[in-house]
Amino acid sequence: MVSPFFGIKMEIDSKKLEMKKIFMSSMLLIGISLFGQEAGKAGELLKNEASTTEMRAPNSVNGRNKIFDQAKSGNNIPQGNRSKNPNYQWNRNYGYAEVFLRIPEQGFFTVEVGDQMIANGSGKYRFFDLQSGRMPVSIYENGFLIYRTTLMLRNNNRVVLDFFTNEGLYLLDSYPVQNQYGFNDWNDIWNNPYGNQPGDWYNAGNVMDNNTFRQFFEMMKRNERFDDGKIALINQQMRSTMFTSQQIRDLVKSISFDNNKLALAKSMYRNCADKNKYFMVYDAFDFESSKRELMEYISKL
Repeated sequence: MVSPFFGIKMEIDSKKLEMKKIFMSSMLLIGISLFGQEAGKAGELLKNEASTTEMRAPNSVNGRNKIFDQAKSGNNIPQGNRSKNPNYQWNRNYGYAEVFLRIPEQGFFTVEVGDQMIANGSGKYRFFDLQSGRMPVSIYENGFLIYRTTLMLRNNNRVVLDFFTNEGLYLLDSYPVQNQYGFNDWNDIWNNPYGNQPGDWYNAGNVMDNNTFRQFFEMMKRNERFDDGKIALINQQMRSTMFTSQQIRDLVKSISFDNNKLALAKSMYRNCADKNKYFMVYDAFDFESSKRELMEYISKL
């Protein structure tokens, strides 16, 4: 005859074992959350650590994904309809063209080349493994399309470009690339792309080199005595030229009246090649109120 206490003992041991399993599972989850999962063995499928709530929430960073959603809305595949395609073959010859594009201005830009898209505030955008032939290029600023064109790409060739929001896209170079990335070569392309002399501010498109600016400045002072004439000459030059902050400071300082100085400093901001140094222009004003108004104007752009 089996003792009734034996059944009670079995039940207690079973509950202890269950509680132990729950405890061990909890400790395992805590360990994973603290340290993350390891890479595992070759061929092992790693666990998706994203929660259901995270995966269902909009993947948005300050609304910047709107560009991607708009550009790719026709290519999205619903999550539930995705499955392995047994007939899929890896395309080893998809493309070997490259595009290096730089935007030497402050701001957050998104560049789309073909089916690739890069968004950042660094100003440098590198695209690899692009198909050869005609390739659309789109540039967005803060979610809005500001430029679109088409490039002609060739396999094993790199195209190097400069983009300026108030002018457009400049082709700097196109050359063959043989199984190497050559990031340093990319930076070297900007050493003298627009004919500027060594030591000048060469990183901002068709900015005036120092020698040309001195000639322009002396000619303006020699031929134009009044503010209206000087400003008209500067406005005409701005149609095809960018200036450094130091050059803009000298031009603004040559104007006699503070209200004219302020109007010129505001209009020249869009043609400034190094906007991060625009504080230098404040020295051109005689009145503190004009400096503050220019600061407020720039802060709202």
